[in-house]
Amino acid sequence: MATVLVVEDTPSQLELINSFLRDSEYTVIKAYDAKDGMSKAINYHLDAIITDVVMPEISGFEFCRQLKKNPVTQKVPIILLFVVLKISQLIGFGECDKVQMFI
Repeated sequence: MATVLVVEDTPSQLELINSFLRDSEYTVIKAYDAKDGMSKAINYHLDAIITDVVMPEISGFEFCRQLKKNPVTQKVPIILLFVVLKISQLIGFGECDKVQMFI
């Protein structure tokens, strides 16, 4: 069974994602901010990380950079989670190197 870290500061969104993943038989580790997420990313063997982009204190972009700089987490696939209301909101995705795909 794959283990996924979900980093989301909105409790209802976190629980929704958690529910979908658990229903698909993933083991879910939850974090409510990037600082907690980094600690859990280092301490658990993860198959993937799903993170919100807009979070207080440390953005999802900065969290992504920190993960890719850390030898323990640099190879873990990351899925950035966000809502786009306008194309102009996509500005900034160049801030996180090695983005492989947008869905």
